[in-house]
Parts: sequence; structure tokens; C-alpha cells
Amino acid sequence: MAEDWARPVVHWEIEAKDPGLLRAFYADLFNWKIGDGFIMDIPAGIGGPEPGPGGHIRQSDTSRVTLYIQVGDLRSSLEKSVTLGATIVAEPFDVPGGPTLAGIIDPEGNPVMLVQA
Repeated sequence: MAEDWARPVVHWEIEAKDPGLLRAFYADLFNWKIGDGFIMDIPAGIGGPEPGPGGHIRQSDTSRVTLYIQVGDLRSSLEKSVTLGATIVAEPFDVPGGPTLAGIIDPEGNPVMLVQA
């Protein structure tokens, strides 16, 4: 039997009151190709990066998922996000021994962390 492995995220779904608004926001800010419709093609996801995505689960008063998205230039991504309707909620800060992060809220209130190595 093969050794077990970390399962990569192979697809994401964001529910929106105005799907067109969020589709344009994420496509423009992150250069993502986002399809239309209720059901999307979901790739098999075989061979994702090892050891798999990092993450954590923490105590909170709400249940939600926060996307952490790598960007090439944190400051310009923050500025662009604001022009697309986001709100900055955490200015850039360094994680000791890790990347630089900044937090935004997308136009419908979803939290997103921008990550620059």
C-alpha cells in the first residue's frame, strides 16, 4: 500500500450575493480564471505540492474560511485591492521566520490574507 500523503486543495468556492462583483474582483486582483455557473469542472488535483497546504484551525466566535493568497508585490496588491472595492484590515507585517502578510476584506465582507515570501 502507498504511503499516505497530505491532500492538496484542488478547488475553492466563494458564495456571493453579487457573483459578478466578486468574480471580477478575484479575477482582476489575482489573475484567476473563474468560470460561470453553479457547477464547475474540478481538476483531479493529483500531484499537488508536497507536503500539502499549510493551515490552522483556531477558536473564534464565527465559523468562516480565510484564503491566504500569495502575491508578487504586497503593497501594489493592497492598493489594487482597494481600487477594486476591498478594505485593508491589517497593514503589512512580518511573520518571524516567515513571509510578510496583510489582510483585506473583499467587497462582500470575506477575509483574505495576502502573502509575500
